[in-house]
Amino acid sequence: MKAGLTRRSLLQSAFAAGGLLGIGAASPIALGARRAQRSGASRTDPAASLSRQFARWVVDLRYEDLPPEVVDRAKGLTLHNLASALLGSQLPAGRDAIELVTAEEAGVPNGVTVMVNGRTATKAGAVFANAELMLAGGKWDTFRMLTHPGTCIIPCAFAAAETEEASGRDYIVGMVAGYEVMQRMAADFIPTLMARGFHAGPVFGIFGAAVAAAKVMRLSEDELTNTIGLCANLAGGNLESRGLRESAAARNAMLAVALARQGRQAGEAALEGDAGFYHAYAGNNRGDLTYSFVGDTRTSLDALTAGLGEEWLFLETLYRIYSTAGYNIAHVDVTAQLCEEHDIRYEDVDRVEAVVNWLETQYPSPAFPVRREDLGEATVGSTRYHTAYGVVRRGLPLLPGAPDPPEVLDLMTRVTIIPSHEMTLFGPRITIFTKDGRSYTKQATGREFIWDFDEEVRRIGDVVPGIPISAAQFEEIVATCRDLDRADRADRLVRLTVP
Repeated sequence: MKAGLTRRSLLQSAFAAGGLLGIGAASPIALGARRAQRSGASRTDPAASLSRQFARWVVDLRYEDLPPEVVDRAKGLTLHNLASALLGSQLPAGRDAIELVTAEEAGVPNGVTVMVNGRTATKAGAVFANAELMLAGGKWDTFRMLTHPGTCIIPCAFAAAETEEASGRDYIVGMVAGYEVMQRMAADFIPTLMARGFHAGPVFGIFGAAVAAAKVMRLSEDELTNTIGLCANLAGGNLESRGLRESAAARNAMLAVALARQGRQAGEAALEGDAGFYHAYAGNNRGDLTYSFVGDTRTSLDALTAGLGEEWLFLETLYRIYSTAGYNIAHVDVTAQLCEEHDIRYEDVDRVEAVVNWLETQYPSPAFPVRREDLGEATVGSTRYHTAYGVVRRGLPLLPGAPDPPEVLDLMTRVTIIPSHEMTLFGPRITIFTKDGRSYTKQATGREFIWDFDEEVRRIGDVVPGIPISAAQFEEIVATCRDLDRADRADRLVRLTVP
């Protein structure tokens, strides 16, 4: 492991500066570990298969088990992804998805609602369309740069909630369970899967989506174990093809849940077995890694279920507020903050340097990057472009269509990106060199885009001019999300997306 950067530092880096959501200097993982040591609590049996350990934890999980910050994040991520679906409905990809599904399935008995459109389709069809809407809108959440859990988990959680007439609390518990299982399965393996040509987002996303739906639908431990095993058969996502991602994962997740509920069996060791999921997708079931965000070459499958219910990887989920590659978002805000702190204007700037995690410069994988952020000329949409926006506009428009200021196009040619093996994800070190010979530096933490519900409301509100419902109706969505744990029916939020 590289000095100065550890796997845990991806989660803990910001807490040394005072914590999040009122927690002190220790991370929720550290706090949970200490609680577990004091109480001796354990929700998993290491002798059981990984699928069964996850299933047992999910079945036992209750709303009362969720820390306040977990509930707060669930509400915020729900709002964020609903806003993305509303935006996506106005774009060609979103309209195409609605047309595809409603032409094939509209009006089916016992169907669930297609967001914004309001017609019903099969559960599998509706979650496909709703995931496509969220993807088209571009306001995603992000976990470890390359996965976007909400785009498949939230459609499936809502489909199950509508089918079961589930409460807001039941929806929250299912959603959180889905995120936590997916992110634990994915955390250390994302760069390794990408280097093998698989897109980690849908490959891992199907597990989270299926777990969320299965929890809301109250599947038993055996049924949930089989659901996870069946997902190993249905997982997919290819970097060369690229044309189908989390929407297909959501559709297949609902198939896995339906089959398991009907009694279809899956291999008990479908994840860790010698011919199981990790052998197939990561190349081995020993935890050997090709690439790692923190320089590791080895992890352990045992870590996937360690501390379940005490350590929440869910809290690592970031809000991708800008419609750009996730590693660009900090360049906008951190550069803007640096300019505000020192009253730096575009006219003052000679050049800018940004030191970044090296994997952020070779998207989607060093094995076959489609672009190099540190080499060649600066282009519109690049990291250098977004850094320049931070200087010139001290922000980035949330809605598409605004022309680029000529100052941005000029300054991006004077931005240098420096890859480093020591930098945390989404945590660039920005240095602005001014024409008077001075320099100003700001080090990001990697957690700038983790915030509470109130901040999400403040930031996401700028999308309202671009969505098909009124400002008053969007405020009703906000209020319903805020009080989601008191709602009798979670699917009211889906109905509120319909103009």
